[in-house]
Amino acid sequence: MSTAALNPPKGAPRQSRSRGPRGRGLWWRYVVAVVACVFAVFPILYVLSASLNPSGTMTGSNSLFTTFSGSNYVKLFTDSERPYGRWYLNTTLLAVGVSLLTVLFSALAAYAFSRLRFHGRRGGLLSLMLIQIFPQMLAVTAIFLLLSNLGDVVPVLGIGSLLALAAVYLGGALGANTYLMYGFFNSVPRALDEAAQIDGAGHARTFFTIILPLVIPTLAVVGLLSFINTFNEYVVASVVVGNDPATQTLALGLYQYVSEQTNSNWPVFAAGTVLACLPPLIVFFWLQKYLVSGLTSGSVK
Repeated sequence: MSTAALNPPKGAPRQSRSRGPRGRGLWWRYVVAVVACVFAVFPILYVLSASLNPSGTMTGSNSLFTTFSGSNYVKLFTDSERPYGRWYLNTTLLAVGVSLLTVLFSALAAYAFSRLRFHGRRGGLLSLMLIQIFPQMLAVTAIFLLLSNLGDVVPVLGIGSLLALAAVYLGGALGANTYLMYGFFNSVPRALDEAAQIDGAGHARTFFTIILPLVIPTLAVVGLLSFINTFNEYVVASVVVGNDPATQTLALGLYQYVSEQTNSNWPVFAAGTVLACLPPLIVFFWLQKYLVSGLTSGSVK
């Protein structure tokens, strides 16, 4: 083979790698990608079509987008026994409050574990890891008994209170999020802390003005995960909140539409589900640019 064949001129167009023998065998990847996209999008389209179908049954929604009506959305907000707007407000405020406090408390704990040296530090980190082994569902009975007794002393933290539910969510989210932030905080150079201390800054000022702006990606990840988990959680909420419609969340309220065997209204349930997807989607797209760096940076430590 000649040297010219091995080293083509600089101006000559190079043959695309996908046209070679190896590139011809990659067609199956596109097929898998298309199948995965269809598999992911079809349930969304089906629920959206069912929410716009006034037939009142899911079997009548098998033909996608054959009829269009907003009657299911009207029923959703006009049912006096099922205050969907109240559920929506309760869930949104609960998710926002829990996610903000989770970010703040987890960041404070991670900063303490990362920057301070105190007795019991290694034991505390090990405890955070061990606690995450056990799912929160195992503590449902203990949570119910604890809140029942606590409600006799402090009624606002008893059974049937959204504040008590927020406290339970906050306590369950601190362990894993603290450990995730701990790895990210370790990636921040300690020279920044030392320079701030030389200038006379204490730990509080160093944390809020120097360290915290540098760890925004992991704050976004923790906030997003906490928001989604709180917004969609059902088991703990069903035990803590109870049956009072005024304090129920979306997960509890929407279940009422499909829990009755003789009066199941799936299209109205689908309409409520479509609207319930909006806050997590908005938060996800708002924080999307921080997700990859926030997850990977803390995982290498």
